[in-house]
Amino acid sequence: MWKALSLPTDLGPPLPMMVRAESLSARHYFPEHAHDWNQLVHAISGVLTVTVEGSCFAISPEQAVWVPAGTRHRVGSLLGSEFRSLWIAKDAGTGIAEACTVFRVSPLLRALIIEAAEIQGREDPSSYPERVTALILDQLRRAAPLPAALPWPRRGILPKVCEALYEDPSDPRGVEEWGEILGMSGRTLARRFEEEVGMSMRAWRRRLRLFKAIELLAGDLNVTQIALELGYSSTSAFTYAFRTEMGRSPQAHRLGSG
Repeated sequence: MWKALSLPTDLGPPLPMMVRAESLSARHYFPEHAHDWNQLVHAISGVLTVTVEGSCFAISPEQAVWVPAGTRHRVGSLLGSEFRSLWIAKDAGTGIAEACTVFRVSPLLRALIIEAAEIQGREDPSSYPERVTALILDQLRRAAPLPAALPWPRRGILPKVCEALYEDPSDPRGVEEWGEILGMSGRTLARRFEEEVGMSMRAWRRRLRLFKAIELLAGDLNVTQIALELGYSSTSAFTYAFRTEMGRSPQAHRLGSG
């Protein structure tokens, strides 16, 4: 059961940027709402689910979602997350993105976001806070948009399937087995999944494994342990699949993310 949280009441306009450090416990969410300013949602740890304009997807700490002013959105977390919300005035956000966009968060941008949260509200006679803000805005204008995050179903029984697979991506059950568990044919489940999520269940599971791999590569598990955790038959199979999608090996990705 998911639990809705109360929205913050101190919703003042950012001048030009305000940073909020926020936490979400497992299966908690902020209800759908909109702001008169732009927002960047970035998970410091854990994974967030973000619903924007009828689409729902998950983002890892290597990603952030740009939500333009006036866009209705909802933010939640399946397993819990620590995240930062950057509220950015309309004028200050010029040149970043006109529509909702998922960005890759570079190590520099991540460090700047953390620093901005640390110095938020402190008295500083120098122009250091303004320089940090300017660097963040410059980095967002240079950030690489990602073609897609991990789409997530919004309603009915499908979220239960995705939650189970997210918690155990090595689960070998296919569409027929899941259909039997849910009391429908595999064909019906496959059709509903594609209609709701926008891709086949098989393709979604491939993307889930990649998504989880990126998350796990930021931790302490070695590549062989990650391969087993994700249900690959061997380290080489995992490395091949990762390289095919990302253009580099898991080891190279880990070194590049440090």
